[in-house]
Amino acid sequence: MPTKIPASEFRELAGRTLEPSSWLEITQDRINRFADATNDHQFIHVSRIKAAFTPFRKPIAHGFLSLSLLSYLNAENALVPDNLKMVLNYGSDRLRFLAPVKVGKRVRSHQTIMSVTEKRPGQWLVKTDVSVEIEGEDKPALIAEMLALYYVGD
Repeated sequence: MPTKIPASEFRELAGRTLEPSSWLEITQDRINRFADATNDHQFIHVSRIKAAFTPFRKPIAHGFLSLSLLSYLNAENALVPDNLKMVLNYGSDRLRFLAPVKVGKRVRSHQTIMSVTEKRPGQWLVKTDVSVEIEGEDKPALIAEMLALYYVGD
């Protein structure tokens, strides 16, 4: 659950590292539902039998599934101004998929706020350095510089 802070402290968040999110298991059902939503049914994601003959030995999550979970994972420990109206995804300045997430693995996000910039009155651009850790693995699933627009007001 996001934590509200005084709006006057919002711009001072740059450089702050937040607590990691809780772990989230990547199940085959979640992967299958993402495949259905995106029409991406490549065997490496949805077929345990065919995936067994790959270097991964089991299905892996879509990279974009891992990316899409950031909205959920990052919100858990987000710091938001107490006069927040809404937050919109503004994209990413950098994104790399570094390691596959095998079915049954758990992931969590780590985030550091890089910058908080007022674009116009009541509108703030927040850039966050994010990584998705895979439990028990050395490499993260992904790293990204995520952008969000925060709309604040009275």
